[in-house]
Amino acid sequence: MPAIRLPDGSVQDFEQPVSVLEVATRIGPGLAKATLAGTVDGHLVDASYLIEGDAEVRIITTRDPEGLVVIRHSTAHLLAQAVKALFPEAQVTIGPVIENGFYYDFAFDRPFTPEDLEAIEKRMAELVKTDHAIERSTMSREEAIEFFSGMGEAYKAELIGDIPGGEDISLYRQGDFIDLCRGPHVPRTGVLKAFKLTKVAGAYWRGDSRNEMLQRLYGTAWPDKKQLRGYLHRLKEAEKRDHRRIGKELDLFHFQEEAPGMAFWHDRGWIIYKEVEQYIRTVLRKNDYQEVHTPLIVDRSLWERSGHWGKYQDMMFTTESENRDYAVKPMNCPCHIQIFNQGLRSYRELPLRMAEFGACHRRELSGAFHGLMRVMAFVQDDAHIFCTEDQIQSEVSSLIDLVFEVYRDFGFDEVMVALSTRPEQRVGEDAIWDKAENSLQQALEGKGLDWTLQPGEGAFYGPKVDFSLKDSIGRIWQCGTIQVDFSMPGRLDAQYVAEDGSRQIPVMLHRAILGSLERFIGVLIEEHAGRFPPWLAPVQAVLLNITDGQAEYCTAIANSLKNQGFRVKTDLRNEKIGLKIREHTLQRVPYLLVVGDREVENHQVAVRTRGGKDLGGMGLDAFVELLSRDIARRGRSRLEE
Repeated sequence: MPAIRLPDGSVQDFEQPVSVLEVATRIGPGLAKATLAGTVDGHLVDASYLIEGDAEVRIITTRDPEGLVVIRHSTAHLLAQAVKALFPEAQVTIGPVIENGFYYDFAFDRPFTPEDLEAIEKRMAELVKTDHAIERSTMSREEAIEFFSGMGEAYKAELIGDIPGGEDISLYRQGDFIDLCRGPHVPRTGVLKAFKLTKVAGAYWRGDSRNEMLQRLYGTAWPDKKQLRGYLHRLKEAEKRDHRRIGKELDLFHFQEEAPGMAFWHDRGWIIYKEVEQYIRTVLRKNDYQEVHTPLIVDRSLWERSGHWGKYQDMMFTTESENRDYAVKPMNCPCHIQIFNQGLRSYRELPLRMAEFGACHRRELSGAFHGLMRVMAFVQDDAHIFCTEDQIQSEVSSLIDLVFEVYRDFGFDEVMVALSTRPEQRVGEDAIWDKAENSLQQALEGKGLDWTLQPGEGAFYGPKVDFSLKDSIGRIWQCGTIQVDFSMPGRLDAQYVAEDGSRQIPVMLHRAILGSLERFIGVLIEEHAGRFPPWLAPVQAVLLNITDGQAEYCTAIANSLKNQGFRVKTDLRNEKIGLKIREHTLQRVPYLLVVGDREVENHQVAVRTRGGKDLGGMGLDAFVELLSRDIARRGRSRLEE
């Protein structure tokens, strides 16, 4: 007789095995109607799952995060069913849930068109109305291979062939469509009422460029149409903020085939880049960091000793010279240990904080590139702190404060924190991992921060705390990290002389605040939609004359501002002032300084913001004070548009 323990601690007794849906029905008909799936002893299962013994059960509805995953997973199957109904010759491959939606890959003999997507979406809506039950069944591995091969689904048969023999294969049927899947799924197709197909793209079978190219249909799904509309609005806003489009409009950077995944920075973009770098450099000086610079190419043996070769060799560029193998560095940490190892260190030197704007290269599939967000060549605001075990708590605590301070200067107030623990493949004994994980957890608890646990997501050499930013339209960007490493310093022979005269191995804290500068600037572009706060704007103000009679005055004002360190341009073209204002507004210049005869006579400039607000006439000193105040605030309060 199963005893079902519910999340509120109550227990429901049943006289025979019972399904998750029957448990929900016992609690109330409203809950039964809302049930999508359930968890049994922590495992996500279908609503039809039969519970045969005592268990802890939670009913999953649209209010639960797992409910959204189940909806999206089921909508991917709905997409595949619609494609097969309209294009029977198409072969289905895989269709997982991804952030904000799902995709499904198809092998089809011609490209899907926008009209095809409309037809597929219409057919999906029709299938929802049929309200087919979604039912799970199993076959043996051999039966499943024969079944899908007989249907002409060669890709499915190949997937099943990779499953170990002796395992039963899980299948889900809805109407006349059946698919290979572990589940779980919603009980009926009628639940799936809020979805949208968003785009089509190419994708190699199993992500391998040596395999055939498939067509990937992307979509999104939500519990209701209101949430779907909200997401589509955010998506539209995100398209407006796309850093690749804005980068072209503002002449910041470009990419080209001759250097895939590597940015060509133009003058205006490089100004932003150097401002970000100089800001971090100022932070380093204030916090007692040494700034170092290490080689781009290092002998392969160092990467083997550090453990990176075994973990990352497929992502590393290699070269050879004079019968020696070299690797282009994908990260900086082993090189920093080489600097630490120059001379015998004393405990009195610890903590020793070492930072580098380190240029790194990692091999990526060309299909994975995404502007500045995913590149092959990038620079990290990387640092490593060598310390004693007793110093971990205070150093991590200070690093957390520093991370939040930097993010506030860039205008980010919502920061999400996650603790990632030991992965399955790792170096070091469990006792070392226990100490490292406990040290990070204690530091987080000491700060009173809300944080989430990410089991198994740590680096191969140590656990980490990750910091993610929420931008102005609700997107999450993972940027900063703090990692505790008890292993790599010993692997690379780092030592210091302890207070008792013994030789000890230092602990190394890996930390990055921005992460990749390229990616962080991409995030900034999208966060501000190109309307950078004045301290980052490539051009902080532009002088606009109304007629040629004010040209000399405009030039003099511009030169004075430049001499005071401001980034200023003049636009003295013989064009209407309205046109010039519009053009520089579109260029997102923070301040437009308009000069006519009255401004020359009064020794002033007429100040407008890029948002069109008229601040009136100001003397040069007053404008300098205004601009200086805005720059000093950095991103903590935005320019009044």
